[in-house]
Amino acid sequence: MGERLTVVVEGRWRRAVGALLRIVVVWVVSTLTLLALAGLLPDVELQSDDGDSITRTAVTAAWGAGAFGLLSALVWPLAVRALLLVPALVLGLLAFFLNGSLLLVALWLIPDGRGEADPRDAVVVAAVMSAVASATSTALAVRDDGAYRRRLRRLAGRRRGAPAGPGPGSPPGIVFLQLDGVGHRVLRDAVAEGLMPTVAAWLGSTHRLTPWYTDWSSQTGASQLGILHGSSHDVPAFRWYEKDTGRLMVCNRPAAAAELQRRAVERTGHDGLLTQDGASRGNLFGGGAGQLALVLSVSARRGHRTRSRAGYFAYFRDPANAVRTAISYVAEVCRETGQSTRARLRGDTPRVGRGGLYPFIRAFATVVERDVVVAAVMGDMLSGRTAVYADLVAYDEVAHHSGPHSRDAAKVLERLDRSIALMAKVAEHAPRPYRFVLLSDHGQSPGETFESAYGLTLRDLVRAGCGLPVPRRARHTRSGAEARGALRSAVHLPVEDDREERPPRGSGPIVLASGNLGLVSFPDVPYRMSREEIERRHPGLLRTLADHPGIGFLLVRSEAHGSVVLGAGGQETPVDELTDGEGPIAVYGPGAADAIRRTDSFPHVADLMVNSMYDPATGRVHAFEEQIGSHGGLGGEQSHAFLLSPLSLSAPVANGGRPAGAEEVHRVLGRWLRESQGPQVPLGPAPAAVQECPPRPRPEGAFPVADGLAPDKSG
Repeated sequence: MGERLTVVVEGRWRRAVGALLRIVVVWVVSTLTLLALAGLLPDVELQSDDGDSITRTAVTAAWGAGAFGLLSALVWPLAVRALLLVPALVLGLLAFFLNGSLLLVALWLIPDGRGEADPRDAVVVAAVMSAVASATSTALAVRDDGAYRRRLRRLAGRRRGAPAGPGPGSPPGIVFLQLDGVGHRVLRDAVAEGLMPTVAAWLGSTHRLTPWYTDWSSQTGASQLGILHGSSHDVPAFRWYEKDTGRLMVCNRPAAAAELQRRAVERTGHDGLLTQDGASRGNLFGGGAGQLALVLSVSARRGHRTRSRAGYFAYFRDPANAVRTAISYVAEVCRETGQSTRARLRGDTPRVGRGGLYPFIRAFATVVERDVVVAAVMGDMLSGRTAVYADLVAYDEVAHHSGPHSRDAAKVLERLDRSIALMAKVAEHAPRPYRFVLLSDHGQSPGETFESAYGLTLRDLVRAGCGLPVPRRARHTRSGAEARGALRSAVHLPVEDDREERPPRGSGPIVLASGNLGLVSFPDVPYRMSREEIERRHPGLLRTLADHPGIGFLLVRSEAHGSVVLGAGGQETPVDELTDGEGPIAVYGPGAADAIRRTDSFPHVADLMVNSMYDPATGRVHAFEEQIGSHGGLGGEQSHAFLLSPLSLSAPVANGGRPAGAEEVHRVLGRWLRESQGPQVPLGPAPAAVQECPPRPRPEGAFPVADGLAPDKSG
């Protein structure tokens, strides 16, 4: 007992001495940095008017650096916590002002009034000193695994006194990294072209790459809901109109995301994939996780450690993080401005407008959200959490406006690979081994917008087919990118417009776009209209749409034949008789027939579901939104997502098959968690509501469920 106490005391003394030495080294480096900056900037003074000796000036610099460091440690976290009530982006941009103010206070505290600086120079000096101090502290901590863990685990939000993480010999945890919008082909091409060396190294040694088919609604709302919560039932698109409530549902609105999550939990009978010590970072949905950051479905919730925005505090509490991210944010806005200008000068086609708020939305997705999510994941690993699911939306946002195979999007893939490498490096310091699973929720298909190709929007075409007046000035459909909703939530802008959420009945058909999938609803009819009713009311509408060269097929309910799919030239096939590779859906590839049948069974399927044309020779589709890289319907790369999984885990599907649908991916990920940890979600019989709607059929048959523990690659 006495020996154990002695060891504990000695360990505490060593940690205390080590911490004191790190403080001294950081203080010395900060002092030298302040001296150097005072010599370079004429409006930063560390001497009296009569001049001082070198020793006296050094002491003055030490006073200033020490006071600045103390204020940063004590005042900055309190200021950031208070400023969580203001927009998150404003918080990042205020970093310079806050840091400069702290430096001015620190110089004012120097005895005899020897410290003085112009406010503009104070901002520069404070930013440089914060960056240097943070880099020095991190470099010293890396040499001490314990100190490095304690430093990074704060990013996960765990406080002193929280339950200790797993010890040596603990079973491996899993980090699921969703590369939003990165299709199977895009990933393969990026690896082949050397854009993603980290992923290439994994693929060549420790991981396998498996494609999977998305549902008809090939977008993050449906895919991530299915992956995290096991049900994407009744999510027909990114946005749709519900006749029973009279509301528009849009997946990137917090209220809609919360409602979809509630419905999925009610349907499946469990909270989600991450119920056992899980963390959800940067997602639309929580997945049952206890730790949340930048999760849209809880972004409007208030309460202790439940608000999604609490993740900002864990990151921005370090002033160096705030300064670095703010600088990167401004640089990204300038980068997008330059890239869009060059695209216009080159005359690139297809092309969409990239002005207005888009540069700021892009910078939020590619810088702010990336930095906060990556930091949170690193902290989760250092805390030893069992399962982490994080969404990195940068590629998806850029590809929508620059194209999925553009140089702009390729640069984003390079930066994502560096983030993956950083997380993998931090995992080496974690208290348990980690397996990394990379996956995507959908791909993107390129192509000119419908409006650009044909001179009118889908809404205009529908109104013309109904014999209604068409506005002279087209009203563009806003992008459905996930980053837009996350940004509006982050800056406290209203995400929902009441006039849009509850459109007036009798205002004509409601036409909504989700990539190259269009939904037409007649709000004055309280049920799903039939083909016969539509033809009686608007005799030319269905043929106008079906025969248009920019449209591939329509789905509509028929009183005589059940639901039918209509194509050009009078093609008509009952949904029950649909076969891949035949009829109106001949070019859309495997799984299209099952995907259409599944969507047709949804309670809130639209009166008309309109899928754009698809050219298999070029892979192009026509988005009904302002996007030249789109997803949301059937056709091309958007329907082919990927799973990159460790070889130490069982294959996603037996005999080299591929999963079909997000709900099957949920079962695959749940199986991998059970192989590593034991059950994460209930394994009992599914509720009756689930049993009434069997899983979507798979082309390659069932997969085996492995028992026992799969060893980690390190043994």
